Amino acid sequence: MKQELVELGIEKSGLGKAELEARYHEIRRLYLDDKRPWVIGYSGGKDSTTALQIIWSAISLLPRNQLHKPLYILSSDTLVETPKIVEYIDVSLQRMNETAKRNQLPFSAHKVKPELDDSFWVNLIGRGYPTPSKQFRWCTERLKIDPANKFILDRVAEYGEVVVVLGVRRDESSTRAQVMSLHRIKGSLLSRHTTLANAYVYTPIEDFSLGDVWTYLLQVPSPWGNNNRDLVTLYRNAQGGECPLVVDKSTPSCGNSRFGCWVCTVVNKDSSMEAMIDNGETWLEPFLEYRDFLASTQNPKLRSQIRKYKRRNGQIVQIDGIPQPFGPYTLETRKDLLKRLLRVQNKVGDRGPNADGMLISKDELEMIRSLWRLEEQDWEDSVPTIYREVIGEDLEWISYEIPAFSVEEKLTLETICAKHCVPVAIVQKLLEVERTLHGMSRRSSIQQRLTAAFDEDPRSEEEIGEKAQQAIAATPAIE
Repeated sequence: MKQELVELGIEKSGLGKAELEARYHEIRRLYLDDKRPWVIGYSGGKDSTTALQIIWSAISLLPRNQLHKPLYILSSDTLVETPKIVEYIDVSLQRMNETAKRNQLPFSAHKVKPELDDSFWVNLIGRGYPTPSKQFRWCTERLKIDPANKFILDRVAEYGEVVVVLGVRRDESSTRAQVMSLHRIKGSLLSRHTTLANAYVYTPIEDFSLGDVWTYLLQVPSPWGNNNRDLVTLYRNAQGGECPLVVDKSTPSCGNSRFGCWVCTVVNKDSSMEAMIDNGETWLEPFLEYRDFLASTQNPKLRSQIRKYKRRNGQIVQIDGIPQPFGPYTLETRKDLLKRLLRVQNKVGDRGPNADGMLISKDELEMIRSLWRLEEQDWEDSVPTIYREVIGEDLEWISYEIPAFSVEEKLTLETICAKHCVPVAIVQKLLEVERTLHGMSRRSSIQQRLTAAFDEDPRSEEEIGEKAQQAIAATPAIE
């Protein structure tokens, strides 16, 4: 164990048997104190594993007739997790459920995922959201917070109150320590949840040091049958931290070197994946190349080439009277992103992070297809064409999504609109709104959607871009 601690860059901790027994006693007392079920966050990393293992070890020593309330183990899958980590977590969750059932323990492991409309690919490729950054981190709430909170709120609806158990430590950051102290209930081991009513937080390893965590994991065997030295190897190869179960915006999402989403562009570079590749996981190279390409799209110099001037509400941001390309990715950019993603799929086969080994699901492709048709007037129906071109086969596409308008009809419409000096983009959008709502018994939203279409700037992206370039050329140079 000493050698492993040295390799992890830490010294052995002072965590002794007496301190550990006191923590087990605290956990059992808290468990028996009321009927509130526990939801235990598990990310597969060292801290969440330590917290869960300590609770499991403490509770398993109780008489079976005192195991009066459920203990839910909750893992959040963003659907874009690093495949190596997904594999580790899936095996762990399966072992937990099997062990709990065999030993008649009230633990049950669950994995939550984002809603289809909130998924990473639907928003990035479908809606054209720019890659997440420190200034616009749209991913955390959609991919992590919302799915976890829905699970917690479902338990609140069922039981009235719940206790959320998190493997967070004070020495991780001064911000974390401050938040933990701010919400602590006086005279209690619990804190109030920062956003969810009737949810309370218990942090059993809050005063553990990094050395305490690794010493515990290496000294105490996993009760569900994992080999904790596999976790040591994972960290050693990835040189990473972990992305915790995120249940509110005060929870730190990820550090600069971490296990987490393989597409993460909030960090400057993915040190964990680079280290895994350097340590022999060369099959991850296409993932890293795609991630680095996504990061390159954040270059301000490329903005006018890959992003629209019109925002999703049809309005334009101007600075000193000059239109700025702060809108979503252009459709052409999104097509390129999809092609590149599918090429990665071809290279890695069925080793993707989704249940079927894919990088993007058929349901996500269908929603992207629908969004392009409605919001981008993609009458060419590009998604099936791109999929066939890159993958070399067809999916069973939803039949009612076959385009109502063809490329020939688009050309005809452009000719008519040009003759009458009518913006073709707005006419296309009006037609798509009517097509989408055609035949529906309730069309209450049609007036709002038609009004939104008319409120958009009628100029094309090309016209706006040309005006922006003219304005920039006419701006006096600063001497």
